[in-house]
Amino acid sequence: MAEVVEVCKDHYFEGVEKLLEISFCDSPNKDADLRDVSSIVWEELLKKVKCEIISCSRNDHIDAYVLSESSMFIFKKKWILKTCGTTTPLHCLKGLLEIAHRYGYDEIADLFYSRKNFTRPEKQLYPHRGFCEEVAILDSIFADGRSYCLGSINSECWYLYTFTKPLLNNVEPIKEIAEPDQTIEILMQNLDAEVMSIFTKEISKTPTEATVNSKIDQIIPDMLIDDLLFEPCGYSMNGIRNNGEYMTIHITPEKDFSYVSFESNVALSNYTDLINRVIKTFKPSKFIVTVFANKTSEAYATIKDLDLEYTKVKSWKRTDMQCCNFPSYNLLFAQYAQNVLFNEEDDA
Repeated sequence: MAEVVEVCKDHYFEGVEKLLEISFCDSPNKDADLRDVSSIVWEELLKKVKCEIISCSRNDHIDAYVLSESSMFIFKKKWILKTCGTTTPLHCLKGLLEIAHRYGYDEIADLFYSRKNFTRPEKQLYPHRGFCEEVAILDSIFADGRSYCLGSINSECWYLYTFTKPLLNNVEPIKEIAEPDQTIEILMQNLDAEVMSIFTKEISKTPTEATVNSKIDQIIPDMLIDDLLFEPCGYSMNGIRNNGEYMTIHITPEKDFSYVSFESNVALSNYTDLINRVIKTFKPSKFIVTVFANKTSEAYATIKDLDLEYTKVKSWKRTDMQCCNFPSYNLLFAQYAQNVLFNEEDDA
């Protein structure tokens, strides 16, 4: 069964995603809502990114789009785009701001652009051939943006660009950007071959079959799931709840460059159990965790909890951990690898 992923071995696909998230300040027009933007308008915008809409699920809080390369999420005043492969999300940024303006939003509260280092950066297209190139584009739009690299720049690292609406006269941030908000992302590599084989047409005939057999539907229960199984392999899903929570998973199962990303805005005071469920589901040999949380989120204290509790999982060794304080958010970056020596002793 583990050899099934070989059906995809003759090509390369960059599973590492580029994540762009923008939150807008409240509009003078109380009826302003980004969810009023039609799918046709989004389709035109996404042509600049080199991807297209496959399907959409909705509730009263969120529109969740499965794309040909990952996902897009639309809230009343927040927009999230996550794309893999050789997509060019920064090409759509000016167009997105024009759309937001037409629908009543003129001021950005927070912007985050992030990605892990690419496995094959030489395959990328302008302006994503290097982080300095990406920063140059962002700086041309946001004069007060800041760029960061977390992790080891000569090994595994994670890039971040942030922009926050400047404060006036050092006044505390306005209430609209103090609403509880949090995001956890788990980026996994070198995954278990048998698990990855589930996400091929050779083993799973339908997306639902792959979702159920992998137990993805049990990671965060009670999600309305919209899933997609690519030909001949690969998988994407969005899950949404009526309270505005979402999760999204994207899988590149090929043996030589397997990659899985998990992301959710679910609010928890401790992410240890969730991280363990995700890791047990996909069985990577290494992974990165990032957690963003603002001060009003119950996840704000998770940095301490993750440090104290998750590192006790005996089969994992934390290889890096960094914490950052931004004007509106705190960030945890943590990197883990299998503790092979410990595992061998356990097996003895």
